[in-house]
Amino acid sequence: MGQPEFVPANEWDRVEVTEHMPPPPAWVADRPAEVKPGGAQPTGRMFGSIGPDQGYALHLAEGMASRLRLETGEDHDDVIAGCNGVATKRASLFGRAPVLPDLELAFGVWGFLDPAPAELVNLRRRLFPEAAHLYHERRVIADCVPEATLRLAPADARARVATDWRSLLVLDDVPVDG
Repeated sequence: MGQPEFVPANEWDRVEVTEHMPPPPAWVADRPAEVKPGGAQPTGRMFGSIGPDQGYALHLAEGMASRLRLETGEDHDDVIAGCNGVATKRASLFGRAPVLPDLELAFGVWGFLDPAPAELVNLRRRLFPEAAHLYHERRVIADCVPEATLRLAPADARARVATDWRSLLVLDDVPVDG
């Protein structure tokens, strides 16, 4: 740091600038993973969804833990982790941080808030194990819930689970029966 002229100092304490650094070159987004200025964030299966304060969904989910209806063999942490991706996907769709209705829709679509049909429970048993530890599993769960479902009111989605849960999910790459 330079020394102001008005500060008294002897000759040995004065700092003299002997070399000036050149200004840095202009920055250019040229690395392979950069999102170019004016470009759109890549989308598609396994890309995830960006949004503000997504970690808050975990806090909200823990507050809903007593409302979850888990079947035998289902793990609380796996359910929270799996549905968290759905909730944050919904929140980012609306361009905001997660709120309670995002979690209600996520848990509701997968039948964790109401009695779920046996086929949906069987599907959950194949998709949710180890979701708390495996990112790929969480992405598969989130990618099963399309934008049309995410735009529904949580109560509407929960009402459809009992009679028409398959219409709420995209299960192209997921074995449903068996």
